[in-house]
Amino acid sequence: MAKNHDGDLSRRGFIQSAGAGAIAAVTLGDVADAHAPPPAQPEDMTAVWLAVNGRRHRVLVEPRWSLLYVVRERLGLTGSKVGCERGECGACTVLIDGVPRYACMTLALEAEGTEVTTVEGLMRGEDLGPVQQAFVERDALQCGYCTPGQVMAAEGLLRVTSQPTIGQIREGMSGNLCRCGCYAHLFQAVARAAELRQG
Repeated sequence: MAKNHDGDLSRRGFIQSAGAGAIAAVTLGDVADAHAPPPAQPEDMTAVWLAVNGRRHRVLVEPRWSLLYVVRERLGLTGSKVGCERGECGACTVLIDGVPRYACMTLALEAEGTEVTTVEGLMRGEDLGPVQQAFVERDALQCGYCTPGQVMAAEGLLRVTSQPTIGQIREGMSGNLCRCGCYAHLFQAVARAAELRQG
């Protein structure tokens, strides 16, 4: 590394070091992608039928693949987000037979024979569903990354309890984290969604 006469790092040395670090980062990134499982061999694959948003899909999956991975990477439904991938944040929440579940903690094989609903499945053609509309009206998002999971948790709650109390809303949404801290708006949005669904 080039240093000046005082022993400090020179501008040229800094640029050389930064360039070398960038090259190393790109090279290592190509070697190991954290979100993509290693390529599967054909003999390791299993055919499953998945019913997602009212459509049936025949998909070849590896037994260890999560429902989240298959929905996003095989079916192209990217509304469900990759968050913690350990069942803590709720960004990947989908409905399985109407019940909110973490897609990252559910194997794709487990979802066979069930009805899976993702955030895309709440749309009415090009129009937002009631819960989605309520989230817009009550400004229940900031960065928006957790929003699909929050919407699905709210949808699951409202399918069971059509007019929830604030306590029921807090409990029903407690499995989904918002790092921006928009909880007051989230709770208002769920209450508004209940009104829209009734109307």
